Amino acid sequence: MFALALGVRQISDTLPEPAYAFLSGLNASTVGIVAVAAVQLAEKCIKDPISRLLVIFGACAGLCYGALWYYPVLVVAGGFACVMWDLWLGRRVRKLKQAWEARRSHAADQAAAAENEAASNSPRQPGIELRVQEAAASMKHSTGLVQRRQIQPEATADRSFEATAESSTDSATTIDVQQQRRQHPQSESEPFRVPYGVSIRTGLTVLAFFTVSFVVILVTRSELPQDHRPLSLFANMYLAGTIIFGGGPVVIPLLREYVVSPGWVSPRDFLIGLAIIQAFPGPNFNFAVYLGALAVAGSVAGISAGHALLGAVLGFIGIFLPGLVFAIFSQGLWRILRTQPLFLALLRGINATAVGLVFTAVYRLWEVGYLTSESTSGDNVDAVSGGRVSGRSLADEPWFVVIAVLTYSGNKWFNIPAAVGIAAGGILGLAWWGVTQQ
Repeated sequence: MFALALGVRQISDTLPEPAYAFLSGLNASTVGIVAVAAVQLAEKCIKDPISRLLVIFGACAGLCYGALWYYPVLVVAGGFACVMWDLWLGRRVRKLKQAWEARRSHAADQAAAAENEAASNSPRQPGIELRVQEAAASMKHSTGLVQRRQIQPEATADRSFEATAESSTDSATTIDVQQQRRQHPQSESEPFRVPYGVSIRTGLTVLAFFTVSFVVILVTRSELPQDHRPLSLFANMYLAGTIIFGGGPVVIPLLREYVVSPGWVSPRDFLIGLAIIQAFPGPNFNFAVYLGALAVAGSVAGISAGHALLGAVLGFIGIFLPGLVFAIFSQGLWRILRTQPLFLALLRGINATAVGLVFTAVYRLWEVGYLTSESTSGDNVDAVSGGRVSGRSLADEPWFVVIAVLTYSGNKWFNIPAAVGIAAGGILGLAWWGVTQQ
C-alpha cells in the first residue's frame, strides 16, 4: 500500500482517455463488490424486524449528511434504539399483543359456550341411534381395560430392565469420572481460567487509559491549527478504528469523509486505491496505509518519501490500534458482559446501523465512479460533504452499470473472486472505450 501511494503520487492530474475508461471500469466493478459485502453483512445481522429497520435507518440517514461527527452519532443512536426496543418498548408491544389475543380467545370461548348451552336446552327424543352410540362407547371402554391389563406386565418388566441398565451405566460413569479426577486433579478449575491471562482489573485499566488517550487526541486536534495534517490524520484514523463495527466495508464511507472531504486525498486517487485494495488479500483496513501516505505527502511541496512513510505509519497505527486494544484487553470483561441483555442489545443495534452505512458507501461510490477528463478537471462540489467530486454517476453511461451488475452477480452467485471481477471490470472499461472510438 505504501508503494502504491508513491506510484499514485506520480500520476499526472490529466490522463489519457483510455486510462479514464480503465479506471471507470475498476470503479464500477468495485461498486459491485462492495454491494455484495453490504448484502452479506445485512443477511448476517438481520435477525428480527428491529435489526432490519436499523439497517434501513443507517442506509437512509447516512445519505442525508456527511459530517465527521455524523456517522458515530448514527451508530450510537442505533444501539440505544435497539436497547429501548429489547428492554422496554418491545416487551410492552408483546404484552399488548398477548392481551389482545387473549381477549379474542375469551370472546370466542364465550360464543362457543353460548352455542352449546342453546343446543343443550333444545328438546331431544332418545331413539335407536342414541342407544347404539351408548352401546358402542361401552364396548370401547371394556376393550381398553382388557388391553391395558395385558400390556401392564410387559411394560413393568421393560421398566425394571431399563432401570437396571441405567443404574449400571451410571455406576460405571461415576467410576470413570472418579478415576479421571484422581489422574487430573486440576481439570476442575480449567473452565474458570481467564482467557489470554488478562484479568478483569488489568483490562479495565487499559481500556480506561485508552479512553483518556482518545479524548486527549481529539481535544489536541481541535486546538492545533488545521494545517497540522499528521496529527489530524492520526486523530481521524483513531476515531474510525474506534467506532467501526460490522466488518471492513463499513470503514469505506468513514475514510472517504475523513480524508477526501478535507481535501487531503483527491477523489480520483481514493477510487484508484479502493479498486486495488478490493483485489488484494487482507483486511480493508490496509487502505488506511495508502490514504495516510497520500494525505501527509500531499501536505508538502514535491514528493517526499519520508513524509509519505510517516503518514503510512500513522494511518496504520491509528486504525489498527483501537481494535487490538479492545480484542485483547476486553476478554475478561466480555465473559461478564456477554450475559447482560442490555450490552448485547447495544451491540446488535450498533452492528445493524453500521451495516446500513455500507449501503451508503455503495451509493456514494456509484455517484462518483465514472471518471472523464472533463469531470476530473472541473471544480465539481459534493452537495452533501462539501468536497470535490471529480467524477460522475455510473448511471450516465449504461455500460458501466452493466459492469457493476456483472461483477455483483459473478461474485455473489458464481463465486468469482473479487480480484478477478475487478480486473475484468477494468478490461471491460477499455473495451467500451475501443468500441465508442470507432
